[in-house]
Amino acid sequence: MVLRIFDRYLGRQVLSATLMGVLLLSGVMVLGNVYKKLDELLGDTQLPLGFILEFVALIIPFSLIFTIPWAFLTAILLVFGRLSADNELVSLRMTGWSMSRICASVFVLALGLSSVCYWVNVSVSPMAKDRIKRMFFQVALDNPASLFQEGRVLDKVPGFRIHTGKRDGNTLRDLEIIELEGRLPRRVIHADEATLETQPGVLDFLMHLKGAQIENITYKADKTVDKIEFVNAGQTAILFPLSRLQQDTVRVNASMKSTSTLWGESRSWIDSVSGRRQDAEEHSRSLTELSKRYSFSLACFTFALVGIPLGVTAQRRETSTGFALSLITATVYLVFIILADTLNDQPSAYPHLIMWLPNVLFLGLGGWLFSRLSRR
Repeated sequence: MVLRIFDRYLGRQVLSATLMGVLLLSGVMVLGNVYKKLDELLGDTQLPLGFILEFVALIIPFSLIFTIPWAFLTAILLVFGRLSADNELVSLRMTGWSMSRICASVFVLALGLSSVCYWVNVSVSPMAKDRIKRMFFQVALDNPASLFQEGRVLDKVPGFRIHTGKRDGNTLRDLEIIELEGRLPRRVIHADEATLETQPGVLDFLMHLKGAQIENITYKADKTVDKIEFVNAGQTAILFPLSRLQQDTVRVNASMKSTSTLWGESRSWIDSVSGRRQDAEEHSRSLTELSKRYSFSLACFTFALVGIPLGVTAQRRETSTGFALSLITATVYLVFIILADTLNDQPSAYPHLIMWLPNVLFLGLGGWLFSRLSRR
């Protein structure tokens, strides 16, 4: 196929609009995610600039998974809508060009963007997610006092809920500590002041309490409160188990594993972390995550096939119907992905097959719409 001026013109128009959309949408998503995630991690703690920059760099792959297909769909709607409104498509069809030939450069671009999405989904995103989850523990290990934020409840450490009234360096005031066993509070400690004592190379650290009052709670067999014992402890110390946080933080789920690891688990039914045989739910999560990475990589090509006829039709009718339908198409596509993710531990629902359903459905719909457009 000879590359003509129109191919370069159309390719540049769609690509430039896509890049602009990716920048705008990624900016919004990255800023929103950075604020939300950092607030979830460490509240208003003053963090090093290097930490924040690394965090932003790790958030970007997540945004690209969604922004590239959406931006590409929007670019197709805008460009083909304008071509249709200016009768440029009619002129090209009169020269003998088919719709397939006219759209060739767009389909080539769709394949290129799908390749980028494939790389992000299969390689970059799992690595970034794994690193983000571990960053919180690293900051907590470097500066344990950063865990305790004024006026906030610390719930990151398994088995504890801690509210801090005031904090001055390693000194905490107006402290309330709830120790849990399962979901039931076993001990509640109120302290006027607490000082943190850490030792190099030791994860767990001591909290020296002053003005401590302790409530020991026991339960009956039906889990109702049996009795509460009050103890005026005065000065005492408790061991704060940061090692529990490490165990919880380094726990690897399917979305954090490499694609090659998931392939190995899907074939052998052996968990790559523990080495034990997976049950049906764990195996289903691995299969679903694997299908998600490959299926979502095809979104750009799917949206190209659907977006071209919708963009042309919308302008011909001079209504916003096509644009609205395209947004509905993209939303429904994501709904299937979210639905499969929600059902990922229910093998009877075949969530790994649901992951492929939006591509099958919309590629069929797009092919039908495109064939109708080609026959006009």
